[in-house]
Amino acid sequence: MQTIRRFHILGMVFLFVLFSGLQAFAGSQTFQNLQQRLIQDGFPADRVQAIFSMPGVAFEKTGVSAYFIHNEAKLDYQQFTRPEQIAAASAYMVIHQSALDAAEAQYGVDKAVITAIILVETRLGTYTGNKSVINTLSTLSVMAEPAPREDIWAALPTDSRRISRDAFEKKADQKAAWAYRELKAFLSYTEQEKLNPTAIKGSYAGAMGICQFMPSNIPLFAKDGNNDGRINLFVHADAIHSIAAYLKNYGWAPGISRKAQSDAVYHYNHSQYYVDTILQIMDQLKETPV
Repeated sequence: MQTIRRFHILGMVFLFVLFSGLQAFAGSQTFQNLQQRLIQDGFPADRVQAIFSMPGVAFEKTGVSAYFIHNEAKLDYQQFTRPEQIAAASAYMVIHQSALDAAEAQYGVDKAVITAIILVETRLGTYTGNKSVINTLSTLSVMAEPAPREDIWAALPTDSRRISRDAFEKKADQKAAWAYRELKAFLSYTEQEKLNPTAIKGSYAGAMGICQFMPSNIPLFAKDGNNDGRINLFVHADAIHSIAAYLKNYGWAPGISRKAQSDAVYHYNHSQYYVDTILQIMDQLKETPV
């Protein structure tokens, strides 16, 4: 009986390894043209080929299909205005007071709005996403090709959330070009910081870190907040300073009007619902004794 059970377990392990290998192989085949584009754009061929042959790199059909049914207006941002969330954010401001004070002093951005963004984006850094960033961006990038695009279309739900084919085609064109730019920025960042690109998880859209930056924002706004010589958006001080630099660039300054505050935050997420919630949380944090 023990022998049969042992063979059963070994068989399951074998099937799992085989499936993982086939999935990785399928992903590498789907990404052949993408690899050539990256090489033509200056990325070393050996690095590109090594990355796309690594286990776990695969065509992300399920995750990417969410891009075409997502509805920002249906998100429950108001949950973050509840007393227990404000209390948690206030405690965060105490724990990370040094980094928040330094960022506010350097960039002129209110530490309460920085904290509000971190609360809504990643629940104060406790949830930064579970999707492979390289898989997401690579899959969206190859939607410039007919076969991968058809695979994503076939994966969309058939209920009321399914968009029209014309709308899908238009969005796929836009997202494929956008994702390729983000993928190049992501590979450049991971090379610069000596990070394994296949190990980084993020949102369904490819946003990453405590501050949920898209890769193209990293060279523009990401900062080394703890002065350790590296930019790691999964480190609180770096994320805090990066948000401050971002908002300053889009007009945040001490004493600005509510309209100017709203405009600055809108650049972070193009949803007025999001903006209104962030500013509401900021107000609540300023009223909460620390």
